[in-house]
Amino acid sequence: MTQNPLLAPVSDLVDYAAVKPAHIVPAVEELLAGARLAVDRAADPALPPTWEAVIEPLDTASERLWRAWSVAGHLNAVVNTPELREAYNAALPRVTEFSTWVGLHEGLYRQYQRLAASADFASWSPVRRRIVELALRDFRLSGVELQGADRERYAEISDREAQSSQKFSENVLDAIDAWSLHVEDESRLAGIPADVLQAARADAEQEGKAGWKLTLKMPCYLPVMQYARDRALREALYRGYGTVASEQGDARYDNSPLIEELLALRAEESRLLGLGTFAALRLQTRMARDAAEVTAFLRDLAARAKPYAERDLAGLKAYAAAELGLSDLQPWDVPYASERLREARYAYSEDEVKQYFTEPKVLSGLFEVIETLFGVRLRETPVSSWHADVRGVRVESPSGELIGHLYLDLYARAGKQSGAWVDSERTRRVAGGRLQTPVAYLTCNFSRPAGGKAAMLTHDDVITLFHETGHALHALLSEVDEPGAAAFASVEWDAIELPSQFMENFCWEWAVVQKLSAHVDTGKPLPRELYDRLVAARNFQSGMQTVRQIEFALFDMLMHDRPQGISIADVLALLQEVRAEVAVLFPPSWHRLPHAFSHLFAGGYGAGYYSYKWAEVLSADAYEAFEEAAARQPGNVLGTLDPETGARFRREVLAVGGSRPAAESFAAFRGRAPRIDALLRHSGMAA
Repeated sequence: MTQNPLLAPVSDLVDYAAVKPAHIVPAVEELLAGARLAVDRAADPALPPTWEAVIEPLDTASERLWRAWSVAGHLNAVVNTPELREAYNAALPRVTEFSTWVGLHEGLYRQYQRLAASADFASWSPVRRRIVELALRDFRLSGVELQGADRERYAEISDREAQSSQKFSENVLDAIDAWSLHVEDESRLAGIPADVLQAARADAEQEGKAGWKLTLKMPCYLPVMQYARDRALREALYRGYGTVASEQGDARYDNSPLIEELLALRAEESRLLGLGTFAALRLQTRMARDAAEVTAFLRDLAARAKPYAERDLAGLKAYAAAELGLSDLQPWDVPYASERLREARYAYSEDEVKQYFTEPKVLSGLFEVIETLFGVRLRETPVSSWHADVRGVRVESPSGELIGHLYLDLYARAGKQSGAWVDSERTRRVAGGRLQTPVAYLTCNFSRPAGGKAAMLTHDDVITLFHETGHALHALLSEVDEPGAAAFASVEWDAIELPSQFMENFCWEWAVVQKLSAHVDTGKPLPRELYDRLVAARNFQSGMQTVRQIEFALFDMLMHDRPQGISIADVLALLQEVRAEVAVLFPPSWHRLPHAFSHLFAGGYGAGYYSYKWAEVLSADAYEAFEEAAARQPGNVLGTLDPETGARFRREVLAVGGSRPAAESFAAFRGRAPRIDALLRHSGMAA
């Protein structure tokens, strides 16, 4: 075999085009062996208790392993093939077993205790002290103090959890890929935007069929739900999506047993660690203190939002009955009726607005926003990639010095997990006097270009892109030289959404929208009067959207705040109880939300989904600092794009990563603790 690209030095960019499934297991095995040696060496009590003797060699060995594994996991998510999946799944138990072994390594734990107790520790930098303190906490949460049978059982649980989560996400991906609806009667497609139909026609042609192929992938599913006049067609897609990976859909992909297994394993893991519940375990590493604080926060927000949600729904029902002849509004009618009501109330449709947000213009505008706020330059650069869709971006200082690399993979396709996310392949690090710059991936699932035109994004897509960019900037603009304090390694999970949700706000500013928009045919920017209607509709149904997010978060927390696992029947019953308390919309009894809820069962958000709302308080309050800066300069054409406030946000939030608690970073930026007022005002729910 040719040289393995996964074994290239971490200082090199990965040659993605050269990575084959056959490279994964040999690379992982070789790097695991090296990392094991390094751990045992670092645990040698004969070593002096210094950073250079213990932690630096450990970081070097583990960095190579986690970079290769990050690449394998990324490819498995974005270009999934049977061969790649097989290779990834062959390596997964070995990597999990290694992680568990490190967490249970008593010799290494004792070495970290020696570091913390050493005479020099007090004179170490605050960042290095924090890394050691967090490591000691994480050792305890990894079961290092367990003995005998408990210790063995903990290792078994860790392995099963990793495999079950991976299988859960595979079932969701496969169930979505396997589902399609073939339509030959064109009249059934009335109302659906032309670019969506074009893509559906191309998908059918690819299979040698006439007509149109509709799928559950978002660039198809959402527009059908919003625009298809055929009610039965909407119902068919709604049922398809609502039963993904469940016993109500294709039984091959039923996630019921995996949900039961994961809940039981998580509860058992927590009991072994003496923490009672999985929620208590997870909250050891969060800003929130305990489950009671989280549920109180969510219920308080629900009480404030529910009257607005009820008003939203009453208005929608009245409109649907009077104008659309839908006197019995069903769940598959809600997106359709909502879009018609929005058009009637604000005289625009998402499809009309989409014509102005072409992807090249949005990207150039986004880059300009980042450059203005944070004093950097972004340049597209050729990179070796995993798919023709991928583009590389070089992030530089104003003088051209490399800060980091960003890979953009923006379009939906078969074999790619749905949703949008950012991951980090390599973090910033200074070792041996050399600076290693970070590398991040930004993945979305937008509609690809069609009919010789640029790809068009809905305004929601633009918001998604800005959101994910906030995550990427957290990794790319770090000035933390130690990987153990990088943003994704140590920022509390309920604060990790602060930069991402913060960036969303700029999508609503006139000064920014002018930079983002150019009509797909005429090249003209979004007209001011259409922008005004878009902003007027900003909080359209925000009450309904807020209680829906609270429903997910409260369900998640209550499901994980119990000492035992529960049956799938009890999971569904709990969801109904939560809906009775906070929701205004109630899906049919056959609907299976938990079965495709990858955030909770395969994405690290188990007992953590509340983080979105928690961080929204932080992000809205942080953005208010930019609004205050704009108010102090009334004639300023840049509006909230204030470089001075941006520089402070970069310095106090983005640059420090996890080198101090998130609450301290927020207070350093804002001069005080966060308040909920800005969130309520931004959501149109202020008293």
